[in-house]
Amino acid sequence: MKNTVLITFLLLFLVSCKPTTSVIVTSKEEAQKKGIYKAPQPNKATASTNKSAANSSVKKGTENTKSEKKHKITDVEDTDFVADNDNTSYFIKQLINTAMQYNGVRYRGGGTTTAGMDCSGLVTTVFKTYDVSLPRSSNDMSKVGEKLNRNEIKKGDLVFFRTNGRSVINHVGLVTEVKDDEIIFIHSSVQRGVIISSTKEPYYQRTFAQANRILGDEYF
Repeated sequence: MKNTVLITFLLLFLVSCKPTTSVIVTSKEEAQKKGIYKAPQPNKATASTNKSAANSSVKKGTENTKSEKKHKITDVEDTDFVADNDNTSYFIKQLINTAMQYNGVRYRGGGTTTAGMDCSGLVTTVFKTYDVSLPRSSNDMSKVGEKLNRNEIKKGDLVFFRTNGRSVINHVGLVTEVKDDEIIFIHSSVQRGVIISSTKEPYYQRTFAQANRILGDEYF
């Protein structure tokens, strides 16, 4: 009986003292199989942010495409384009455009600025913009250049009037348009300042004196 117990005790001792075999893992796949490694899961917040950024990028690209389409230049003719077929020179057009910028300026005797101007002040200021010097008074101005017949008047010419009931010229305007026997001109009137008027108006029809071409024919 003693021998049996002793033998049993020795066997248990030998088993408990048996060296443990080390487990060496050489790959991620093997570690995952043995349950000692777990692949990290993607951060949900980061994934969501990346997805939003991607969607934003796609949306932005779409908006840019729409914007490009919206502003794309085409060969379609604009419906509001009106061709200028009167053969007026570029210089004369610029001259008239400059004069039109003063439309609405109030009248001021001796004035030559947007604070106020008289008739000859308007004309001398416009021509001076293009380095063309003219006499300061409308009467002296009427003695410069070539005097024209009524049917020779063109845009850019000057028209003179006698509005004081005497024989002396005392008013001047710049021709902006000619329609058959009607002459449209810009000038500065005492009552209304710089305005557009017509020789068809009874007052200017009655007081019209002459028209002069200050510039050479090469400008027309």
